[in-house]
Amino acid sequence: MVDQGELQREIQALGPWFHNLHLPGGLQTAPQHFLGDFPAFKWQQIAPALPLSLEGWTVLDVGCNAGFYSFELARRGARVVAIDLDLHYLKQARWAARQLQLEDRVEFRQMQVYELARSDETFDLVWFMGVFYHLRYPVLALDILRGKVKQLLMFQTLTTPGEEVITPPDDFSLEERQLMNDPGWPRMAFIERRLAGDPTNWWAPN
Repeated sequence: MVDQGELQREIQALGPWFHNLHLPGGLQTAPQHFLGDFPAFKWQQIAPALPLSLEGWTVLDVGCNAGFYSFELARRGARVVAIDLDLHYLKQARWAARQLQLEDRVEFRQMQVYELARSDETFDLVWFMGVFYHLRYPVLALDILRGKVKQLLMFQTLTTPGEEVITPPDDFSLEERQLMNDPGWPRMAFIERRLAGDPTNWWAPN
């Protein structure tokens, strides 16, 4: 029988949490999260697009944080490699894996996404959510990950406001470069200092 009081003390000691994990016995790691039950509400939107069974699948979770998505994918039967650069998040994730009895299905590694360029590993599913805009070299990372995908890529990013989309011409002259100011032109905004108080927010694509 798990001592819920002791579990709560461990949760607090490992804080602050960005993932609100639901633990056995009903405790949560971030029940007062400013986004609500995050990232569970995002998972509920995405989950129907994935196979119910991921038995035999390998998954790469890039920027795993405290492991929410890794755990959900592991519950569907996948073998997950979860990477993050932040030791604080990895400590939370390894602790949570023990609580959820998923240690044998998720391998956590401290590494940068760019390091994957030196690896021969490929994965059935690459999970790349909420990371792109935190990277100094986001297109390089996306290009590296493209070469790691065998079946599916889940890609999500912060974007600039606006729904316009245009098809750029195959070519245009220097005198026509005002086209790049049109709404819907493919672009990324560089975040000069901070966004939402976070200095790791670098880019916001449209």
